[in-house]
Amino acid sequence: MNRKYFLSSFIAAATAFPAFKTLANTVESENLSFKTPPYLKPGDTIAITSPAGYITLEQIQPSILQMQSWGFNIKIGDTIGKRDFTYGGTDEERLADFQKMLDDLTIKAIMCARGGYGFVRIIDKLDFSSFKKNPKWIIGFSDITVLHCHLAKNYNIASIHSKMCNSFPDDWSKAEPIQIETILSIKNALIGEQMGYSAPTNSNNRLGKVDGILVGGNLSIIETLSGSDSDLDTKGKILFIEDTGEYLYSIDRMLWNLKRSGKLKYLKGLIIGGFKVKPDDAGEEFGKTIYDIVIEKVKEYSYPIAFDFPVGHQRNNFALKCGVNHTLIVNETGSTLRTI
Repeated sequence: MNRKYFLSSFIAAATAFPAFKTLANTVESENLSFKTPPYLKPGDTIAITSPAGYITLEQIQPSILQMQSWGFNIKIGDTIGKRDFTYGGTDEERLADFQKMLDDLTIKAIMCARGGYGFVRIIDKLDFSSFKKNPKWIIGFSDITVLHCHLAKNYNIASIHSKMCNSFPDDWSKAEPIQIETILSIKNALIGEQMGYSAPTNSNNRLGKVDGILVGGNLSIIETLSGSDSDLDTKGKILFIEDTGEYLYSIDRMLWNLKRSGKLKYLKGLIIGGFKVKPDDAGEEFGKTIYDIVIEKVKEYSYPIAFDFPVGHQRNNFALKCGVNHTLIVNETGSTLRTI
């Protein structure tokens, strides 16, 4: 994938698109008042923890050094280096580590070291009372979608969907441009810079322009949380989804869940990120592409849809601010998403 198609500055993204039809905003946004945590300044502290899968201290060293070079102090959580089978410690250890970081007023952001699986096992035991009064940025994606959805559903607090510690390059001087750009997007999100990304045109896109609060993340996690206390409210929002390691029939089933539960009906817009699909088993070919699967579920709706967006389990996975107002533009030359 040629990276030049995907990253654009705020100005470049805004000027790259000719006139287009603006869709009438017939859907009223729900929960318009999201709270944005304070943006970081030099000398602020970022804590690193592993609330899902395990990771070693050695593996997160590149991220520590890089974030220190940005002027931030780093606090290492107790779960780094711990292991309980696939997890970064027992449920009790991961819960205690994350709780301590939520309550510590000297910590201004919490970066999850990696995804994997495990956040859903501890989310209901976390006490967010201190966090509500003194919100801080939560950073991560994949399994960390559990937390993005929980914060959006219960507290209307913004968070950052992005790469994590396990994606920082070992040698910054030898890193590919796309690695540098995606990692720097985390810094830009943390310090409050205007964010803007673009994707090339796709014949399956649906044209339009909308403003709305951005929510979303990993499709399988969003579907799993349906009906729970972390169930994502998508009404009047711009929804983005991505996934990896799933069969096409599984993606189809999960999107039917989103449709039947009303999550696709009242959107302002829909963004489809990366989908790394498992090959069909021999003799069990599903017969539809990811584009077919999505379009089938939203054909009766009129909101804009942007395919192949640079978010997900892929190299061009840029930081997105969940719970923040964005403008989504989709027209004949491509799509762009930018913060307002």
